[in-house]
Amino acid sequence: MVFHRNTLLELLDGVHTFESEVYPQKQELFQSLAYDQTPPTLFITCADSRISPSLITQTEPGELFLIRNVGNIVPAYGNMVGAVASAIEYAVGALKVKNIIVCGHSNCGAMSALINLVIDPDKLNHMPTVRRWLHNAEAAAATISDLRAEDVGPKDVRDLAEANVRLQITHLKTHPIVAKALSRGELNVQGWYYDIKKGRVYILTEDAKTEHSVKEAIAILRKNKNPNDV
Repeated sequence: MVFHRNTLLELLDGVHTFESEVYPQKQELFQSLAYDQTPPTLFITCADSRISPSLITQTEPGELFLIRNVGNIVPAYGNMVGAVASAIEYAVGALKVKNIIVCGHSNCGAMSALINLVIDPDKLNHMPTVRRWLHNAEAAAATISDLRAEDVGPKDVRDLAEANVRLQITHLKTHPIVAKALSRGELNVQGWYYDIKKGRVYILTEDAKTEHSVKEAIAILRKNKNPNDV
């Protein structure tokens, strides 16, 4: 694939286009966001460059509060006090988001690395920080068993990516501020799997290894007629 913004000069040229062409078209929106934000949704996804949350959801600036990291990981509360935990706390406690999405994706490098760790524990010795970070997804790797390097394929990566989304939602619910908001019915939490090649998002159920298409998920929400969900 040929990219149009490969160099610093080309990136700055893109900024110039934003300032001179894009901003004037949406000046009112940006001015309304200048001193405050009230995003309804916290979107947690992978740092992978192929994932564009605003493009997938068709949202404008100010509508998504983002957390991005390798493998869309949410460490369990108290396990790692840092950027992810503080961002979750701020999103729910200060911004009062109503929705949290945890979104995994196809051909995820973090999930491939996790599989490699299952097969060869020394595989990531040259990236010790990544290795420690992926410990937060090890329970998901336990769902993939008896793998040999030559047998690993796209389905294994997808299965692990989906299991990881479910695991990170479990971790998310250990955060007191999230648990409190859920108990009060003030928050919706949902897991997604994004298939890059097909351009499809699948909604993952938490209690079983099943999924819904977006169309099916919309129909379910409308049938339930819960104003917090629709």
